[in-house]
Amino acid sequence: MLRESYGLGSQDEKLSELTISEQLELTTSLYPDKEALIVSHQDIRWSYKELLSQVNSLALGLLSLGIKKGDRVAIWGPNSFEWTLTQFASAKIGAVMVCINPAYRLFELEYALKQSACKAIITADTFKTSHYLKMLQELLPELEVADQTALNAQALPDLRVVIRMGEEETAGMLNFDEVCQMGGAEEQAMMLSLDLNPDDPINIQYTSGTTGSPKGATLSHRNILNNGIIVGAGMRLGNRDRLCIPVPLYHCFGMVMGNLACVGHGATMVYPAAGFDPKVTLSVVEAERCTALHGVPTMFIACLEFAKHYDLSSLRTGIMAGAPCPEEIMKRVMQEMHMSEVLIAYGQTELSPVSHMTAYDDPLEKRVSTVGKPGPHLEVKITDADGHIVAIGETGEICTRGYSVMSGYWADPERTGETIDSEGWLMSGDLGVMDQEGYVEIVGRIKDMIIRGGENIYPREVEEFLYTLADIEDAHVFGVADSAMGEEVCAWVKLKDGKSLAAQEIREHCQGKITHFKIPRYIRIVESFPMTVTGKIQKFKMREQMTLMLQEENVDQ
Repeated sequence: MLRESYGLGSQDEKLSELTISEQLELTTSLYPDKEALIVSHQDIRWSYKELLSQVNSLALGLLSLGIKKGDRVAIWGPNSFEWTLTQFASAKIGAVMVCINPAYRLFELEYALKQSACKAIITADTFKTSHYLKMLQELLPELEVADQTALNAQALPDLRVVIRMGEEETAGMLNFDEVCQMGGAEEQAMMLSLDLNPDDPINIQYTSGTTGSPKGATLSHRNILNNGIIVGAGMRLGNRDRLCIPVPLYHCFGMVMGNLACVGHGATMVYPAAGFDPKVTLSVVEAERCTALHGVPTMFIACLEFAKHYDLSSLRTGIMAGAPCPEEIMKRVMQEMHMSEVLIAYGQTELSPVSHMTAYDDPLEKRVSTVGKPGPHLEVKITDADGHIVAIGETGEICTRGYSVMSGYWADPERTGETIDSEGWLMSGDLGVMDQEGYVEIVGRIKDMIIRGGENIYPREVEEFLYTLADIEDAHVFGVADSAMGEEVCAWVKLKDGKSLAAQEIREHCQGKITHFKIPRYIRIVESFPMTVTGKIQKFKMREQMTLMLQEENVDQ
């Protein structure tokens, strides 16, 4: 019987020693004519043989532009075939792909490009309210007079090449298709002689922290390829599976748990649209007979509203991750969307990203109340504020060690040292509880925990209770400052369409059912929640907005 909160994942399967490009070549040799990539909104349908050919063309083009092993190449834009080609082509030549958040504006873009010293950027034209080319032209006025292969940018001295997606020509930029046709015999010889290692850095993912500048989590072939393969194995993916990927590719959820999971098992990658739309996603699942679907809880909540109008009988599995999943939502997805084997995955960008995952045959109770057990080749411990392992059933910080831990934050040893200790343990900042069988339940973020009058309140517990009200579609709980109690509980609640519920009715429902100090003092009925482009809820923004509202209302804080 376990007495301490310490878990070790399975060691049965060996870790892959391949690079990403070697894995793509291996899968292509096994399934050359199998559909590899379907991009519905761009009318793309490529076999693995065709995908590899396209990847090679872009890789040769990048080499011809002077992009070498270790150079950083940024990718900025929504889901597209160009994005996927960039992912695999940069890996093919050992360049480090820098993922730029599609929602970034000028200041954030400049920071990421400068901090990672990017040599090239591949960018879309526009997406939603983002005008990427205009922002780049504002940041780099030299583009209008630049030699397209020798940009000398004052604001970004390392940047040499700007490549735009699409067919139109733009001053100072190369076209994506043009680059794919630039490589010749010299570049082919260079590509064949490249010395790549699974531990080479291959990807920089900028984390969307709530304070301070973004941190560039640096990940290797070994990190993300193995994580994708292990996630795919947990889903029981095979060469007959078709995975619908509506989550953003710039995030590990899309590029690792989606793309690399598919390539690692010969499955088909299906992109329904440039960005998430529940109706489009469901229609593509129906049309392509997808067997798997990824999403964060808010995406599945949106899909559930329309699920009855589509034939989703082909669905079997998929992953719900990125935020805690309410039990009721999980149960509805399994029943109403035919996803009987849907899995919960948990982790963070710095862990490539999955450290825990439920199994398809786990009891329903475990699949809706925990994030599963530690993944293969990983150690996990739950520790107190002093770093000591806590007892089974006690709350503490989740710490992980193993193959998936990033090498560090790019060019930032100080913040790396704050996150990874001298023994290789990565401290998550998340609070969890491990049971006797090794399953872990997430109870919140250390920074999100509410301390009211000396009592510790975990928002997740209050949120789960609020979901028991039939009229509530979504709810998020956080703390706001209070002069008497230190903090008070606040809840933002979104109601189901056509439903009406007053804040006082919600409080009355809580009376006698949860401890009095957990009942939200402040309740706001909202139409939507502030969130990142990946669908992660931003509680810090809710807290900021609520604090301003209370100040304007002269509420004593």
